[in-house]
Amino acid sequence: MGIPFAPSPPGRVTRWVRRNLFRTPFDGVVTVVGGALALYVVYRLVRFVLVTGRWDVVRDNLKLFMVGRYPTVHLPRVSVSVIVAALAAGLVAGIVHRRQLAAGTSTVAHLSPAARVLDLVQRFWPVLLGAVLVLALTTTPGPTLTAVGALIAAVLGRVVGARLPKRSHWVVVLAAVATPFVLVGYLADALGWDGWGGMMLNIFLAVVSIILCFPLGVFMALGRRSHLPLIRWLCTGLIEVVRGAPLFVLLLMANVALGFFVPREWAPSDVMRAITVFTIFTGAYVAEIVRGGLQSLPRGQEEAGRALGLSPARVTFLIVLPQALRNVIPAQVGQFISLFKDTVLVGAAMGLFEVLRVATAVTTQGEFQGQNLLPETFGFVALLFWVGSYTMSQESQRIEHKLGVGER
Repeated sequence: MGIPFAPSPPGRVTRWVRRNLFRTPFDGVVTVVGGALALYVVYRLVRFVLVTGRWDVVRDNLKLFMVGRYPTVHLPRVSVSVIVAALAAGLVAGIVHRRQLAAGTSTVAHLSPAARVLDLVQRFWPVLLGAVLVLALTTTPGPTLTAVGALIAAVLGRVVGARLPKRSHWVVVLAAVATPFVLVGYLADALGWDGWGGMMLNIFLAVVSIILCFPLGVFMALGRRSHLPLIRWLCTGLIEVVRGAPLFVLLLMANVALGFFVPREWAPSDVMRAITVFTIFTGAYVAEIVRGGLQSLPRGQEEAGRALGLSPARVTFLIVLPQALRNVIPAQVGQFISLFKDTVLVGAAMGLFEVLRVATAVTTQGEFQGQNLLPETFGFVALLFWVGSYTMSQESQRIEHKLGVGER
């Protein structure tokens, strides 16, 4: 009598499926029903994007979506600004990579050039996907040339930045930090800020507000922990009042109520009002996030610094604050992503021609009126915001992993 063959053990995939999806009959039913619903949603989404979606409304108004009413004759300014910004980003990336190589902390130093390119594609694939989809809707060569020029500038900056003399690094970094402000002035020279629109306005509001709200939030967090009662009360009052009011209401007040207190000739522009509101509002939330990071540190860190003879300011800015900011990177980036998405409120609250207002306005044009094209326009806007938000989230997770956030 022959020996029966023993059944081969299930593979790794089979074990995972049984353990996570079909452990019990109820789990199996949930898996089948959920999988069917997910496939149906994916099918409808793909069908909408590739078959039933009428994307002419986006293609014919792509300039409005991206730059609003910015004069067509001055669009080369936008192209130049994008290419210069890519060059500055490449220079900074090259300098950072060189410093990581010197410190032995680079994660791509051992990779081949092809593997490094693949690593960049894996990091920024949402941006690449969004760029490809937008370029597919263009009818002129300008956007494609701009994208190619920005890619070449970024690669060139990356190569040059990695070969710059070490003594010039800080000069290049400071110049790169100043570049956005110079480019904003260059773009505004053709048309004032209040004439901007589309996604360019949303990005401008988000970037400037993030740059301004971060130091404001840090100093308010430190002020709330100050031993001086006046500073502590002022910071606490500002934080609690601002966090207790809806952002939309604050934008309405900046648009309407400011005229009751400030003469019209002295009042700032609508864009400056929006930036001020976003900066103060987000700064209040950043202050509470940073304060949580400060409270998460053991008192021994501060006491050790004082035992070494360091002044309170040096203890705060060299020992305590860097660790606190490192611990709250996820919450900070989450707040910045929220700020980026909240920029659409300036359309309804202040009448600015931001991208969501563009998505509503283009459906009322004569050739598109009454055709229920809001799903297409809103879907395109959602894609733009998803690309920005997801990229910020992924880069945040990468920084957390390199700094060991959450690890002991």
